[in-house]
Amino acid sequence: MKDLATEIAAGLIEYDQNVADEIKTIVDDVAQEGVDELKQSSPKLTGSYRRGWRKKQTHADTRTKRNTVFNKTDYQITHLLEYGHASRNGGRVKPSVHIKPVEEKMITELQERIEKAVQQ
Repeated sequence: MKDLATEIAAGLIEYDQNVADEIKTIVDDVAQEGVDELKQSSPKLTGSYRRGWRKKQTHADTRTKRNTVFNKTDYQITHLLEYGHASRNGGRVKPSVHIKPVEEKMITELQERIEKAVQQ
């Protein structure tokens, strides 16, 4: 009986680590897809803002991983472009919503892929 319990526990630990490794891979893939999509959907004046999207690993241990998607070159204007801003002549500049749709898509995609990985 003790051997059976040990075998079951070992199998569960192995399954748990396999799922954790798969989720780490999924997190990297979804973050990279988000970067690629932001590079396509961002406004382009000179192209510097569009080319500046990066992903960075902000946390990792044996079970979890966290990536951050950010703009390395023109981070100062992300909120101005996303939400609009006041112009010099007193008017308003319309927002160019390009981050929120990609964020929502990444969240949905991550949830779906993780659920699929856990079920396998």
